[in-house]
Amino acid sequence: QVQLVESGGGLVQAGGSLRLSCAASGSGFSINVMGWYRQAPGKQRELVAQITRGRITNYADSVKGRLTISRDNANNTVYLQMNSLKPGDTAVYYCLVAGSVYYWGQGTQVTVSS
Repeated sequence: QVQLVESGGGLVQAGGSLRLSCAASGSGFSINVMGWYRQAPGKQRELVAQITRGRITNYADSVKGRLTISRDNANNTVYLQMNSLKPGDTAVYYCLVAGSVYYWGQGTQVTVSS
């Protein structure tokens, strides 16, 4: 079993920054891909960014150049640095870790005010 603990969400003004963290703990699970998804009210959950163990990254077009994903393999932690935030970034952000199976974090609210 894997436990994921997310942190770093909050309220920020447009143009501001936040940094999300997601730490995975547990045994017997080899993590390949780590990623962040988000879900705004009334919308489907969507990919924000993902990173492989070899640090190959993939971003949604809407966040390229503003959000940066990184990971610490030694500590099984993934980060999302969010700069130049927009009101459209407001959502619950979920961490995902995947190996042979996948696990979701509990979600953290990000609210960007105009």
